[in-house]
Amino acid sequence: MSKVNPPKKEIMDKKLSLKLNAGRHVQGILQGFDPFMNLVIDEYVEMTTSGQQDSIGMLVIIIMLEALEGV
Repeated sequence: MSKVNPPKKEIMDKKLSLKLNAGRHVQGILQGFDPFMNLVIDEYVEMTTSGQQDSIGMLVIIIMLEALEGV
């Protein structure tokens, strides 16, 4: 199994652009993360395909992986 490198601490409190599943594009300020790449994003704004920006506030993005084969 390859090792995942978490984000560098230099990007803490910086504005990020994230591409999520289902073609979702969001922006926000990175407030925290853990070794599993779970993210805490503040000033979270979702950019819709129509060009509209929906401001949500703070959001926790949880990354979940499930092994489909024996490890």
